[in-house]
Amino acid sequence: MKITTTAIIVTLLGAASQLSMAATAAAPAAAPVTATPPATVAAAPAVNTQQNRMKSCNVDAAAKKLTGTDRQGFMKTCLSGGTVTKPLTAPQQRMKDCNVDATNKTLKGKDRQIFVSQCLKTH
Repeated sequence: MKITTTAIIVTLLGAASQLSMAATAAAPAAAPVTATPPATVAAAPAVNTQQNRMKSCNVDAAAKKLTGTDRQGFMKTCLSGGTVTKPLTAPQQRMKDCNVDATNKTLKGKDRQIFVSQCLKTH
């Protein structure tokens, strides 16, 4: 029974192949279709926008030297279009500036604490 079924299938496939070749030989060559379907054209700008956003967010994350969960959180926020950081308040900005100055002077330990404390008072 299995051999008979297989033989029938092979015969039908062979006949279909011969019919296909006969139809191709008899039909004149059609001009190639060069038009792009409208759905593909509409989807292309959205993909490019997402790709551009991904590139931009990757560059920003690399510039900030983010890794691990910090990078994941940054990328999630950046790709969703949200703002990653809100502006610093005046005291936060003073603290940041004083810490940068202390780092530039390579201060550590007690010397750093004293420097930052004085910086915050005068800044």
